[in-house]
Amino acid sequence: MRQAGISSRKICAVIALCVSWLATAPAGAADAEAPAGLPASFDSRERIAKPDLAGVARLRFLTSVDFPPFNFIDQAGKLTGFHVDLVREICRELDLTAKCQIQAMPFAELRENLEKDAGEAVIAGVAVTTGLRRDFIFSRPYMRLPARFIVRSDAGPANVAVLAGRPVGVARGSVHEAMLSSYFPTHRPVPFETQAELLQAVKDKKVDAAFGDGLQLAFWSTGPLADKCCRLLPGAYLSETFLGEGLTIMTRRDEPAISGALDHALLSLSRSGRLAEIYLRYFPVDIY
Repeated sequence: MRQAGISSRKICAVIALCVSWLATAPAGAADAEAPAGLPASFDSRERIAKPDLAGVARLRFLTSVDFPPFNFIDQAGKLTGFHVDLVREICRELDLTAKCQIQAMPFAELRENLEKDAGEAVIAGVAVTTGLRRDFIFSRPYMRLPARFIVRSDAGPANVAVLAGRPVGVARGSVHEAMLSSYFPTHRPVPFETQAELLQAVKDKKVDAAFGDGLQLAFWSTGPLADKCCRLLPGAYLSETFLGEGLTIMTRRDEPAISGALDHALLSLSRSGRLAEIYLRYFPVDIY
């Protein structure tokens, strides 16, 4: 398994950037009706019935500890993050708070523990693959991680169109390199071996922009390593082909009622604005 939207070789870089940002930050092309910058994952006219959960004795969510700001251990040694708060709201929406639990473990152990009934759901950014779909059910996505452009604050172009024909840095061999070539064929890609080299190139004006994971770029641009050098260009680019289906909740196929209940809860949270409230709690800098 891997985490959605981010390759395994980049997870450590994301963790470092997010932890640095979380330590210093204050607390705290989308659907037009989506509140506070979080694109809606559901059609406004959609209805998903709430299944009968009377026979559910326990609803245990399994997650990891190393994917901030989604799940991480805070300074008090407590498991916290976007996913923890989302689980709390899901359980409240389903009237299952007394039966809900959340347990953290290494990411590599999540599938095994779900299969052996150590939990009913995995919420840890597991990337949806054809192979996993044969064995598990995935909820509707509650968040998609976009690709973004970042430029120098003092000299960067005002929009993406101005970058046509100009050098744009990308991570070599990444989905973002392929996506840049497909979506923006007039841009001139300049590959870098590491994410650190890519970001430093933007900072040092060796390229006019960089194209990559919006989560990484947002955290880096507001953190100490960037030193206020750079800003995100308007425009968040979503692609199921290149970036996957987004963040979902994985359940076993022998628990269809739980899967349906999770979709019902996510729809309700999206429509009420509570999903957007959680997003703002952990993403004061809008990644969209």
